[in-house]
Amino acid sequence: MGVDAIVVRHRSAGAPWQVARWADASVVNAGDGWHEHPTQALLDCYTIRQHLGSCDGLRIAIVGDVKHSRVARSDVLAFTSLGAEVTLVAPPTLLPPSLEGWPVKVSHDLDAVLPKVDIVSLLRMQRERMESALVPSLREYPARYGLTRRRVDRLDDAALVMHPGPMNRGVEIAADVADLPRSVIVDQ
Repeated sequence: MGVDAIVVRHRSAGAPWQVARWADASVVNAGDGWHEHPTQALLDCYTIRQHLGSCDGLRIAIVGDVKHSRVARSDVLAFTSLGAEVTLVAPPTLLPPSLEGWPVKVSHDLDAVLPKVDIVSLLRMQRERMESALVPSLREYPARYGLTRRRVDRLDDAALVMHPGPMNRGVEIAADVADLPRSVIVDQ
């Protein structure tokens, strides 16, 4: 076809890599299965740069379903490569079985982490995770891991709230929190 670049988003991990083997064009991975989502990580880094200047030295909490999140994998790689310290916050059932090689800290206590971070980045809870007993209930998840207005008050005044979307308002993030001035979700 004579194209210079192909942007691939596919439900199967490795699809962009396979397309790159078949084509002479540059291939951009816009999300492949549970593997990675580097274009979202680039947008997240760009948003941080716009608002805080750099990732270097920042403390970032990634909260939610890390186990099934391609965004989390790509964000951890990007943020730590740019000098940030990343803490994953989730129930054990929503963390990968092994975090060996991941340059992160882990916590199961969102309230303890919030006062120590410059950015809290929330991940979407997918309905199938809620129905497969990976979390006790749709009601309990927000009580322990949802970013509520009360929890936002534990953040430093300059801390940012991020979410790659789509959001489940009232689950991983309260509706009023998503619309606060510190929320940069629309920018992402």
